[in-house]
Amino acid sequence: MADDTSATPIRVRNRRGEGDRLRDEIVTAAVGLLDETGDESAITLRSVARRVGIAAPSIYRHFPDQPAIMLAVVRSAFTELDEQLDLAVDAAGDAPRERLTALCRAYLEFGQAHPGRYRTMFGGLWVPDLNASSVTKEDMVTLGQETLQRLSGALEACVTAGCATSTDVAADTVALWLGLHGLAHQRAVSPSFPWPPDIADRVITTLAHFTDEQAPVRSQ
Repeated sequence: MADDTSATPIRVRNRRGEGDRLRDEIVTAAVGLLDETGDESAITLRSVARRVGIAAPSIYRHFPDQPAIMLAVVRSAFTELDEQLDLAVDAAGDAPRERLTALCRAYLEFGQAHPGRYRTMFGGLWVPDLNASSVTKEDMVTLGQETLQRLSGALEACVTAGCATSTDVAADTVALWLGLHGLAHQRAVSPSFPWPPDIADRVITTLAHFTDEQAPVRSQ
């Protein structure tokens, strides 16, 4: 847990019109606390304010409550994840199978590199009270949608290219994500388990319904 009793650092005040900078600093501080503790409960108005070097009431100009800060943290994490997925896919070349495989591996690598963020994003540890906070059902529903859309688009490209046999891309995208999520989660909570070295490829190949790489291209 964060030490709320530590002295507040001296912070240079933003100039007029730099409110967005303070908002970004609040989110960065919250992400830092999550990375250090792996515990979303460490993110409180007081702990974040101390890290930024402001009085806790100053946060209310940008976030109405703690769940709103957590929502910003999770959104920031999804943005970072999606950026890493895009970089991995771009580096994989033009072959649909390699692009989907690279996307899946990058997803797993993000979970390993940022376990605290990942658990908060997907592990169900952060579930705000929608009746007692500023966070809405719509806010929660939209989280992760772009990530799923990337998986869906990559899988659809494989089907079109004839290297995947999915007949229901939407359902198989969810199944593929569940497989990736399960592996990412279990790796984090069971690091001593003797994981097969090719376990990621086994999960990806099976759930993506990959065929022989030389399969004919499906007509459009």
